[in-house]
Amino acid sequence: MKKIYLVLLFSLVIRLVAINQSMWLDEAISANVSKRPMLDIINSFSFGDFHPPSYYLFLNFWTSIFGNGVIMMRFSSVLFSLITIWLVYEIGKEIKDEKIGFWAALLTAVNPLFIYFSQELRMYMMMVMLLMGALYFFIRLNKKVNWKNVLGFNLLAALSFLTFYGSVFLIAAMLLYWLINKKFKLLFINSSGLILAILVISPLLWKQLMNSRKALIEVSNWSLTLGNVNFKNLALIPIKFTVGKISWYPKIFYYGIATLSTLIVWLLAFKEMIKDKLLRFLLIVPLIMGIIFSLKSPLLQYFRFLYLIPILSLLLAKSKKGRKIVLIIFLLFTSIYLINSNMHREDWKSLSGTLKKEDNVYLISSFGDPIRFYNPEIKINDIKYDEAKEEKIKVVKYGEEIHGINSQEKVEKLGYKKIGEENFRGIKIEEWEK
Repeated sequence: MKKIYLVLLFSLVIRLVAINQSMWLDEAISANVSKRPMLDIINSFSFGDFHPPSYYLFLNFWTSIFGNGVIMMRFSSVLFSLITIWLVYEIGKEIKDEKIGFWAALLTAVNPLFIYFSQELRMYMMMVMLLMGALYFFIRLNKKVNWKNVLGFNLLAALSFLTFYGSVFLIAAMLLYWLINKKFKLLFINSSGLILAILVISPLLWKQLMNSRKALIEVSNWSLTLGNVNFKNLALIPIKFTVGKISWYPKIFYYGIATLSTLIVWLLAFKEMIKDKLLRFLLIVPLIMGIIFSLKSPLLQYFRFLYLIPILSLLLAKSKKGRKIVLIIFLLFTSIYLINSNMHREDWKSLSGTLKKEDNVYLISSFGDPIRFYNPEIKINDIKYDEAKEEKIKVVKYGEEIHGINSQEKVEKLGYKKIGEENFRGIKIEEWEK
């Protein structure tokens, strides 16, 4: 039995751990949108969203077969991640040999951030799978030009852009590589997929850009969630690529371990980058493009560059002495995430379970999708616009900083006094009465 099959089996098993944890806001949006008719997703929802509709259309198809259960919906992302791991294995073989492919696949499989998004009901894992498919054909095209490789690259490049706009940075980096190396024929015949995708989606993309500008004006601190170019967002990319989406107290202890682990992983990667011009180019250039673009339109958040983790793993796989150390580091942080429920997503499931139909629930309405998914009987009043008049109310504190409001001040001015509160892993619900 080939080792890659053992990697895939192991990858599947660990991705089933904690897969039924509560969905958070963005996942609940995906789940709720998937229930809409396909034409409604294209003609209505997508104009107010900031992503292409392809993932939602896929999810609509997936749920029509497997239903809207959390585990089965998330299993689509698990499947995308397994295909990605296999593709990384094949890319490693194309670049050098089967051993490099095996180690690259293994390091990708156990990377803590990669595992986190393998269990996420969002478009990111689908995007990474499509981009790794495009990268596979890109590597093959540098060796041999035939219609299968050309068709494969163009199709997957187009589909990745139609799944997540941020895919363009890696696609553009591959096209730029051909331009710099004066492979004009390859550049010409392999640009058509991306160009066609841009032309097809351009009316929607233009409308979304206009809506995003409007949102930046209307929602006072919306840019905080998008990713401005600053030291914090730049530093989070290597850190999160190493330790994943976990944290603990005391913070000084977390920062120390996270920083040391990040330094080890990236110093090993830099050492291999010196020797491998292609992978160095594909790792660095998309980041530079993202930084430049974010100066005008902020999107510099680490998860938007998730597709760089397999490329990082390909580099680390070449470090004969360092790859075992990296494997241990990744497994350590992955274990912490999977085993410790305190590291899991916001617990909207439990919060929604405490609410009753007769409760007067107030929160920012646009953040109410998790409650609508888990407890659709609950009526949500918008804390931003609606003035509470009931004797007792429940306020869900979430995302208020983004909208620039303070619910406590608002309800206190209306004569309410807080009589209790409860925390659900990062989400606070408060009880108030007059």
